[in-house]
Amino acid sequence: MDIINEKSEKFMFDYLNSSSPTGFESAGQQTWVEYVQSYVDEWHLDNYGTAYGIINPGKPYKVVIEAHADEIAWFVNYISDKGFISVIRNGGSDHIIAPSKRVNIYTKNGPVQGVFGWPAIHTRKGKKSSLSPSMENIFIDVGAKDKEEVEKMGVHVGCVVTFEDELMKLNEKYYVGRALDNRMGGFCIAQVARLIKENKIDLPFSLYVVNAVQEEIGLRGAQMVADQIKPNVAIITDVCHDTDTPLIDKKIQGDTSAGNGPSLTVGPAVHNKLLNLIFDAAEDKEIPFQRSASSRSTGTDTDAFAYSNGGVPSALISLPLRYMHTTVEMAHTEDIENVVKLIYESLLKIEENHNFKYF
Repeated sequence: MDIINEKSEKFMFDYLNSSSPTGFESAGQQTWVEYVQSYVDEWHLDNYGTAYGIINPGKPYKVVIEAHADEIAWFVNYISDKGFISVIRNGGSDHIIAPSKRVNIYTKNGPVQGVFGWPAIHTRKGKKSSLSPSMENIFIDVGAKDKEEVEKMGVHVGCVVTFEDELMKLNEKYYVGRALDNRMGGFCIAQVARLIKENKIDLPFSLYVVNAVQEEIGLRGAQMVADQIKPNVAIITDVCHDTDTPLIDKKIQGDTSAGNGPSLTVGPAVHNKLLNLIFDAAEDKEIPFQRSASSRSTGTDTDAFAYSNGGVPSALISLPLRYMHTTVEMAHTEDIENVVKLIYESLLKIEENHNFKYF
């Protein structure tokens, strides 16, 4: 399968470099829709910004493939008299990595550039409260002399802030950047739609290709769109941890390695018959995969779909990721391609009015 080619890689860079903070996903969603609309029969946008395309609309049996579009970010929360900006989290942003990062603050007049400042190491010695970054001491500097100048730039409490880092390719093996969690999933489901179109696959059901918003603050976009679509089946893709890196305990986080294929999760929210269908697709087509276990919820949009509408058979296909929720999230090129292949081949195994009841 020709998955990451010149055209699709350009889309990947355009999409992953767009701004898509939780609650403000419109720029990223527009980029995604502009690409995927060529491969679907129709597309829609819900009231909060979840975008989805439909292949074979109008069929009684509905299958969803889904990723989430939002990235973690910050909100301006306070501006000091000297013009320094304090923030609160929008999602699970990590304050430890913030100092020295460049940021964009989004205003009605366009983005304002700034930096997370941090005093030099020799000025912090002996001041215990200032030795490590915390939510109490990190701050953004936009080069203003006072609060009034900051406000004249259009910056006010409630403005959303993202890191400036952009996508790169490392050692011809890894894509590296911010918000691969989970716009790389949005890339993957778009490629599934493309392959179905290019290969002239006549699916016996309506396929909903869903790019949901607000996952990072509690699966909210998935909850809304699941109630709207009322699917019969849902295959979700998100990211999981590559646990080969230092500082991760495999006994707690599991044993997953980048480059060894997507990870398939076993857990209460994951429907066993659907999961076995995906296992069969992987084995039949010799697609490498790994296994993981979830003691309760998966923490992904899988949970929102599974427990909606009286229960929707749902499964999770995860992309191994290094350094989640940083600006250097890393995913292996082969894993990305194999996520696409596995979703595609799994769809081909779902029959018209497929019965997923256990007996």
